[in-house]
Amino acid sequence: MAMEKAASFLSSLIGGGGGGGGDGEPAATVKSILIYPIKSCRGIAVSQAPIASTGFRWDRQWVVVNPKGRAYTQRVEPKLALVQVELPPEAFAEDWHPTADHHMVIRAPGMDPLKIPLAAERATVDDVSVWEWSGSAYDEGTEAAEWFSTYFEKPSRLVRFKEVSETRPTDPNYAQGYKIMFADCYPFLIASQGSLDALNEILKEPVPMNRFRPNILVDGCNPYSEDLWKTVKINNLTFQGVKLCNRCKVPTINQDNGIAGTEPTETLLTFRSDKVLRPSHKNTRQVYFGQNLICKESLSGKGKGKIIKVGDPVYVLQAFTSCNDAPA
Repeated sequence: MAMEKAASFLSSLIGGGGGGGGDGEPAATVKSILIYPIKSCRGIAVSQAPIASTGFRWDRQWVVVNPKGRAYTQRVEPKLALVQVELPPEAFAEDWHPTADHHMVIRAPGMDPLKIPLAAERATVDDVSVWEWSGSAYDEGTEAAEWFSTYFEKPSRLVRFKEVSETRPTDPNYAQGYKIMFADCYPFLIASQGSLDALNEILKEPVPMNRFRPNILVDGCNPYSEDLWKTVKINNLTFQGVKLCNRCKVPTINQDNGIAGTEPTETLLTFRSDKVLRPSHKNTRQVYFGQNLICKESLSGKGKGKIIKVGDPVYVLQAFTSCNDAPA
């Protein structure tokens, strides 16, 4: 009986046996795609997103740094949550290239809009650092530096990842051979609407999905089933689940006002901690929500069709048996 129950559970995760391009029933559907051009600032919801070698195109391509080149994140600068970013809608077409007329527009409370040219030649600055990585980046200039310095009331600069000369690898213990720009650790983060709905049922005050900052939001699956997705196909692209996403302080920050609280982390600790989910592993008071992914086709250079769209079915080809067995 136990084996039958396990097989039934895995079948529900995989969605009827799940083939890659349309065989079997999908396990879920892509509900939203979210890109975060500037690290820790607000995301952009898009109807489709091309996949580059470092994740979705434009994702975490910029970061705000202090005079020593150290990245700002919401952990220490929660006002980043109020910074809105706009890119031209056509920027998410497969073969689009910016011209001198194209800009990224940045807005924040009490500030005039800031326009950043997408195709300008920029000077290089050294010693930019994000966590363990340091390297060179493009400096977006004096106007951007003054804008962010005024907003944060301390010296700040906006820099862009210098892809022509810099490489930032993912942790080889989980995803060897893959790379990112200024994302925390991995190219993609997937989460499900079902997981958020289940969490909100037990929270005193519901929270929106923007607390968790996923790239791919799916719907139609059971709560937390994305934890166990080992190999997933979306639009004939192969994604692999490489690590449960342990959450930092950011989900406790209200993305509408930049004010931190204790929830939802306090509640997540009661049923989404490593002590509960991964009892055979060393417990470090981590809480988990969502899973980090890599895309196998991101390694293969340029090619047509490396794009996912809202509404795409999600087929699960392989699943872990439990969170205890999933990497974290």
